[in-house]
Amino acid sequence: MANITLGGNPITTIGTLPNTGEKAPEFDLTAVDLSHKNLGDYAGKNIIFNIFPSIDTVTCATSVRAFNKKAANLENTVVLCISRDLPFAQARFCGAEGIENVVMLSDFATGSFGKKYQLEMTNGPLANLHSRVLIVTNTEGRIIYTEQVSEIAKEPNYDAALKAL
Repeated sequence: MANITLGGNPITTIGTLPNTGEKAPEFDLTAVDLSHKNLGDYAGKNIIFNIFPSIDTVTCATSVRAFNKKAANLENTVVLCISRDLPFAQARFCGAEGIENVVMLSDFATGSFGKKYQLEMTNGPLANLHSRVLIVTNTEGRIIYTEQVSEIAKEPNYDAALKAL
């Protein structure tokens, strides 16, 4: 399990992130149009997984805005922004913010993504939500970078994730 903090208070996750070099685990997530998306939908592309607790928090919203800007210039790369928010909340945010260069996906139905990737928080006020994580995969679907942000309220290292590509 990962030991992280929220406002300095200890939080744990259900496990540890997948290792670099491993194939990314398969997933079934819901898009803002309520369609289902899985890993195969992005085959042959580099993927940046921007995973966070809720789009309705300052840091989470900031990470989506930052990747929206950066994703516009990335070749053969898709940024998946994943949370347990309802797809309707994700769509509302993207519409209000003019977000067009990232794909919003929701794990609201089962939470299985958070469990497979071992990043679900087990305690504290955000228990059962996803911790703040970046995962980057290459075109073969192998993990080439991971970051479990140690303090949930802090932003991830965007530059390190992009450099991994």
